[in-house]
Amino acid sequence: MSNALHISRLIEAYDEELRRVMFRRCGCLDTAADIVQETYQRMFTGNLWQQADNPRALLHRIAANLATDYERRRNTRNQHVEHDDTGDAALQVSDGIDPEQISLACERLDRLVAAIDRLPAKCRTVFVLRKFEELSHAEIAQRLGISRNMVEKHLRNALASLQEHDDF
Repeated sequence: MSNALHISRLIEAYDEELRRVMFRRCGCLDTAADIVQETYQRMFTGNLWQQADNPRALLHRIAANLATDYERRRNTRNQHVEHDDTGDAALQVSDGIDPEQISLACERLDRLVAAIDRLPAKCRTVFVLRKFEELSHAEIAQRLGISRNMVEKHLRNALASLQEHDDF
């Protein structure tokens, strides 16, 4: 059986189920479709499907990891939006803060969030767990099933990449 035919059959067999599970998880059809599409891309680009004992379980694991990444990005954005809402009130009360400085800080924060979003998935996950959830290197290693050295490598790569984009 050709690879294309085998891939088509896998998608045909699990697409509806995967979309339904992702929709229940994230609550948005478009986001669920994006996650499922990215799942297929990751699974079939690296030929993981040929090595998998259980392709269905692998599809669900990849999709769940992508959904977790999506939820973290959404939560991070929501935290920053909440801060933006309180920033408007601060502008109305004169406390010596320059509105231009606030605007520049918000722009810089937006650039930082975008730069974090551009990090490779594993690198971004390690960075978010360390910097935002304040987990130790050992806790991150255990949660992700990688070594502490890999955690440190991902953090170094993330920080180097972020420093290239701006003076964070």
